[in-house]
Amino acid sequence: MKIYQVGGAVRDRLLGKAVHDIDYVVVGSTADQMIEKGFRPVGSHFPVFLHPVTNHEYALARTERKTAPGHQGFIFHADPAVTLEEDLQRRDLTMNAMAQEVNEIGEPVGEIVDPYGGQADLKAGVLRHVSKAFLEDPLRVLRVARFAARFADFHIAPETLVHMRRMVEALELETLSRERIWQELSRAMEETEPLRFIETLNHCNALSDVLPASFEKQWHQETAQERIRQAMQLIDRVSPRLNQRMACLLRFISSTEIEEWAKGSKWPNEIAEYCQIVADFEVVHAKLIAKDMLAFFNRADLWRKPNRISELLALFEALGIDTAIWVTLVNQLMGIDAGQIAASVSQRSNANDLGKAIHAELEKARLLLIQETLSQ
Repeated sequence: MKIYQVGGAVRDRLLGKAVHDIDYVVVGSTADQMIEKGFRPVGSHFPVFLHPVTNHEYALARTERKTAPGHQGFIFHADPAVTLEEDLQRRDLTMNAMAQEVNEIGEPVGEIVDPYGGQADLKAGVLRHVSKAFLEDPLRVLRVARFAARFADFHIAPETLVHMRRMVEALELETLSRERIWQELSRAMEETEPLRFIETLNHCNALSDVLPASFEKQWHQETAQERIRQAMQLIDRVSPRLNQRMACLLRFISSTEIEEWAKGSKWPNEIAEYCQIVADFEVVHAKLIAKDMLAFFNRADLWRKPNRISELLALFEALGIDTAIWVTLVNQLMGIDAGQIAASVSQRSNANDLGKAIHAELEKARLLLIQETLSQ
């Protein structure tokens, strides 16, 4: 039995990057032998075990055979006879198909095993598929696009791009779960160059599988695309979080379309809501109509979440938008004495309608304040 670190850990070590996630492959062992050595079985689809000391995951070397469309349509075969080279061959890119033998506690001690030219592709900055098995998993279209966003100086091998387009044309991406697509999109948006993810999907004609239809139309319009690029560049100066990058990406799409897409695509509610609020701001700020501004404050929940408004205004300022009137309004609106209004309404309203009456009076006071401020 031999144990190897494989994939990203080997790649990142060669690149001089910090190693975080480590995958181990065990060659020449059975499940029973792993258990005898104290490993605990945890895998449901194929044999995976937890190390008795470190709790790292160790998988038996395996091959796989495509049996149905999609990312999960595979039958796995784990056997002591499966070689390391056979296990590495099923991986996506050559840079992820390298291995290094480890000692009993998982530390690398052996030479790099590189049967598919991963080190050469790393030096040349090439994202290249390992074998034709690449075509069997549509998730790899998104993974390669994400790696393009992470490794900004790398380019995708032309033959790999051909395979990616072929999977898109065959509608293979439609077999992926919406949750899995979101996972890849969100991870890509947190990479070094997130727009390379978008560019790669565009080259593969896969934008409509990942983002709303209006975004693809905008990306194909030179002026609109440039606005998106500028927004992403500006926001990167302030160490943006995921919700801010997503909002900048979609800021020129209607909040209604964002809501519908996010719901169907199983995006987290907080991400979807944030993107909608930013999109609404673009429309409201263009006209500065009092009732629309009040509706925006209500949508953004200024009254209960003033910190969110502060963050939003900081985002808009980073994008070069003059937010002076909004800052003034926030300060003034938060100064309205809701308690005093509630007490005044309570003295003259029916108890059954008290809540509605107080809300209506608050809205009236807020709207009047916005109108007065705009008229100055």
